[in-house]
Amino acid sequence: MMDPTYMLVLIGVGLSLGASIHVQRTFAKYGEYRTKHHITGTDAARLILEEANIRDVIVQPIAGELTDNYNPSDKTLNLSQSVAHSTSVAAVGVAAHECGHALQDHHHYFPLKLRASLVPIVNVGSNLALPLILLGLFVGQKLVTIGIICFATVFLFQLVTLPVEFNASRRALSVLEAQQVLTDSELKMARQVLIAAALTYVASAVAVLLQLLRLILLFGNNNNRD
Repeated sequence: MMDPTYMLVLIGVGLSLGASIHVQRTFAKYGEYRTKHHITGTDAARLILEEANIRDVIVQPIAGELTDNYNPSDKTLNLSQSVAHSTSVAAVGVAAHECGHALQDHHHYFPLKLRASLVPIVNVGSNLALPLILLGLFVGQKLVTIGIICFATVFLFQLVTLPVEFNASRRALSVLEAQQVLTDSELKMARQVLIAAALTYVASAVAVLLQLLRLILLFGNNNNRD
């Protein structure tokens, strides 16, 4: 008989998959619309950074599809091929979003710094969680609890990521409007792309929360092992 709590994992996987499909379809839809000013994702990123007087960030293309990211450690703004060289509304929206992270870094946005500080903790916690829980089944409940707490750091990271991503999108749309990079109609399209992207982070956070809940239900009250 299948463990009924496994449904929580399936729900999480379904949400994450649905969000991923939605963002890909949304990007493809608005990727068909070319900007009035024929500006590429790379052009938009450099323009935004220049207007913000950010001189130490390098904009560069990377391989992959929607692999765009900003790396605060080496000050690189990495744009995927479908964004860097495209003049579509979707590409400019994504590039502006990554610039939003550069703006956060430039202005010392606390949630961004908090997320960065959590990375080494989360890496350790995610790797130790399951081994500690399994070992705790034989050694004692305290070790199981420590394992669950380790996994909880993953959810904490996902939770901190949400305001970071939402704020980056708000900054992006504000800059695109202020600098008139996009027309009003194009701005609405870019907003749809960024909303779809934001939903992937919400889905990821919910999926991790459901996994954490499953661990608590399965192992959180294993007192008879002590």
